[in-house]
Amino acid sequence: MTDLHEIEERAVDSPSPWAKKHVEQYLESGGEAVEHPMEDRLILFYVTGRQSGDIRRVPLVHFTDGDDMFIVASKGGAPDDPEWYRNLVADPRVWVRFKGDFFEARAEVLSPEERAPAWGMITAIAPSFGDYQAKVDRVIPVVRLRRV
Repeated sequence: MTDLHEIEERAVDSPSPWAKKHVEQYLESGGEAVEHPMEDRLILFYVTGRQSGDIRRVPLVHFTDGDDMFIVASKGGAPDDPEWYRNLVADPRVWVRFKGDFFEARAEVLSPEERAPAWGMITAIAPSFGDYQAKVDRVIPVVRLRRV
């Protein structure tokens, strides 16, 4: 069993000022008061750095699928994948904080067949992800988070 307190203590935040602000607000409010347009969907996502071995903590928007969650590796429509995505591909053991719930999960990158219906649901809720996809040549990955 993973010691979640240790995961939290070891977590290293992104140097990005907006990400750092969202993490601080999330931890201070239990996820209830974050200055983010989709604050009700915001999670803190923890993944092991593929080179450093550090636990990396990033705020991400999630979408519910039954007991699972989807996250989107859009990086705001950047041409390359976010580091957190590269890290989970190297090690799919991750941790998720959603409001008062903190749990270990396994990350699974969706196949093209699995991605299509998930992408439809995601872009219906958050059309900005469709805008991001239109800006880039890469297929933006969608990841399923399944509680362990």
